[in-house]
Amino acid sequence: MSEPGENHQLALDIFLNQHPELRAELDTLNPLAAQAKRQTMEQYRRELLHEAFEAQAESQNLFAWELTLQLISQSPQEFAARRLEVHREVAQMAGLEWGEYCQLHGLAEHSS
Repeated sequence: MSEPGENHQLALDIFLNQHPELRAELDTLNPLAAQAKRQTMEQYRRELLHEAFEAQAESQNLFAWELTLQLISQSPQEFAARRLEVHREVAQMAGLEWGEYCQLHGLAEHSS
């Protein structure tokens, strides 16, 4: 399996391909805006891309990592399985019972 960073970069690439207007905006950024933020053009571009990605996730009521999984999954079933697996890991790390975790995060309780 790919590393999380590789998965996220792949998801960002897919996201940009799905949003050509964003790609055009990012490709024509004003260098003075980057300079005002004391960033290189690449840093500024990357920051704006991540902000757009986060906003897209939020608009779908997803965490950014869930949008990453959604974009890189081959099917809705694969996405659901991978998402559930990560949620289970988070619940375990947080020391929460699965049912309690599901209630907190509005998840349908699947098999334990």
